[in-house]
Amino acid sequence: MRFLFIFFIAVPLTEMLLLFEVSDRIGGLPTVGLVVATAVIGVQILKRQGLSTLLRASQRLQSGELPAQEIVEGMMLAGAGALLLTPGFITDTIGFMLLTGPIRRVLARKVINSGLVRTLGAAQGGSAFTSWSSSGRTGGLHSGGNNTYEGEYSEESEVIPASPKPSGDDRDKLA
Repeated sequence: MRFLFIFFIAVPLTEMLLLFEVSDRIGGLPTVGLVVATAVIGVQILKRQGLSTLLRASQRLQSGELPAQEIVEGMMLAGAGALLLTPGFITDTIGFMLLTGPIRRVLARKVINSGLVRTLGAAQGGSAFTSWSSSGRTGGLHSGGNNTYEGEYSEESEVIPASPKPSGDDRDKLA
């Protein structure tokens, strides 16, 4: 609860105070220009970093590995984008830190190693994907058998025939 207070009350108030202070020192329009410039520059960097992370995730998937690091980094990049689009210098600073590759990679590794995010992997029972809950293994898609099921699915809706258009004689009766 304390985190929500800090995040939704204290951070915006601090951002506004800092924006007012900067505006007093350099003027209102230059301050707005700085805020817009950081957002534009940040979005451009975000595009490149996001594409790089996506390519690394694709390479890991093709080699048969789970891209846990890249998934966490992608979530951090999404958060960085939100922070950069939020007006303010504090959120921009945090957003730019998350855009910095080495910092983001170290933070992602710490998040993964802390157990906040659990990766899906091969378990002892021969399961390719296993879901876990607080009580342990709850199920999964087993790759032990050679059963492959293929099929198609389509949803058909009932077609209601259109009523015939009234002819000239019918129009006279309706009037």
